[in-house]
Amino acid sequence: MHKRELVQFAGEHYSENDVLELEHAIDYATDKHRGQKRKSGEAYITHPLAVAYTLVEWGMDIDTVLAGVLHDTVEDTNATLEQIETLFGRDVAFLVDGVTKVGRARAGMRNLDSYLPQTKDNLTKLLIAVGQDVRVLIIKLADRLHNMRTLKHMPRDKQKKIARETIEVFAPLADRLNMGRVRVQLEELSFRYLDPREFAHIKRLMDSRLKKSQRRLAGVRRAVDEELTREKIPHEIDGRVKSVYSLYKKLDRVGDIDEIYDLIALRIIVDDISTCYLVLGVLHGMYVPMVDRIKDYIAQPKPNGYQSLHTTVETPNGQIVEFQIRSREMHDYAERGLAASFHYNEQKLSDAYRKGTIAELPADLHWIRDLQSAASQASEGKEFDVERLKVDLFGDRIFVYSPRGDIYDLPRDAYPLDYAYRVHSDVGARASGFIVNGKMEPFTYRLNHGDIIEVLKSKSAKPKPDWLGLVSTNHAREKIRAQLRKEGGLLGHISRTAERIQRRVIRK
Repeated sequence: MHKRELVQFAGEHYSENDVLELEHAIDYATDKHRGQKRKSGEAYITHPLAVAYTLVEWGMDIDTVLAGVLHDTVEDTNATLEQIETLFGRDVAFLVDGVTKVGRARAGMRNLDSYLPQTKDNLTKLLIAVGQDVRVLIIKLADRLHNMRTLKHMPRDKQKKIARETIEVFAPLADRLNMGRVRVQLEELSFRYLDPREFAHIKRLMDSRLKKSQRRLAGVRRAVDEELTREKIPHEIDGRVKSVYSLYKKLDRVGDIDEIYDLIALRIIVDDISTCYLVLGVLHGMYVPMVDRIKDYIAQPKPNGYQSLHTTVETPNGQIVEFQIRSREMHDYAERGLAASFHYNEQKLSDAYRKGTIAELPADLHWIRDLQSAASQASEGKEFDVERLKVDLFGDRIFVYSPRGDIYDLPRDAYPLDYAYRVHSDVGARASGFIVNGKMEPFTYRLNHGDIIEVLKSKSAKPKPDWLGLVSTNHAREKIRAQLRKEGGLLGHISRTAERIQRRVIRK
């Protein structure tokens, strides 16, 4: 990435004065990073320029783009926040400060001895707490995305560690911000490094089905396009191919790729909500709907604010096809999430609700509306309430650490055995005790955000039937059951235990 490329691209989206300010920021950052190299051997400045380019692609406001260019200057050079505020303004300095705090805290977390007193927090909470502005999170996602795209230059152990952190923290963060395209990119890149063999296998499996699916789908697409045109319904139709990682997760549940009907889905984009439901009626008039697969995410949005109608139908020749139906605003939000909010001011959002192009979110999702409102205020240079941006994005998950600093996400109220089996089934099977934050804890201990867990192992330890009551994840439960069967069968364990109890009773 070079200055000329970024400036030219920005010129298509921002005013002449904004682009001049961007050139100033690039020159400043280039001077400060002079002599610094990336692992690839490239000049370090190529990284912040690539981050800024991504932020322009996402439609962010100019202050966020400037902060993207400058985001590493305070942490990695002799630049100061005071200098940045003087040169580029308070808002840019505020964003750079947020990104810098995240970076410094991450460095502290790598030194576990110094970080131990703060282990009651986790990376995601840290991102929210020190970011204070949703734009900091978006800059961090752009930063992580470019780091993942250039991960091949890192040592193998670093690749796996960064990929695991990305898939367990940053991809879910993108999902909570409804930045669907970014989530998919982060998951794909992470999966490629975490399990390259399985990634290649799933990719081959997908490619072997895609050509055939695309040929068969072309006829359905043509027929639907003709019918909607005949009904005088303005629309666009495109296709969505399932990501490799999404297919991997679904195969883990379903088992047979031929039972997966949404390998390719047809997406229909229309003008407003009422037309979404009208199109749904047209599709169900043309084909037989699979009733249990109709999902109304407009009336009941997903927790991240995603809105769309999903339906799966069967054509007369037995072909199963999934459709997604949404308005243009819903599609923009599904692709770019809260980054898309910087494209709309509050008046435009209000008009969109009134015109029915997007639906009002229910009360439990008002945090999304708060972030959208703050985003639009920020994009207009208005003051906004920072407290409204401090949102618990991971209310149903906790993040814990291995003694080496690896991050694992688990459901709230998970047990140490859940963690042990999350690390590896052999680690779980040989668990004899747990040290949590430097203190011995029982098997019944409930894990908390930021706990550092060491699993004590013993060669003589083996899974016991009562362990099934000491885990909360299906993954751990299935592994324990499988290990018990291997050791002689779950029923055999129960039967032998019952016999021992019976013999004791007879002796008494």
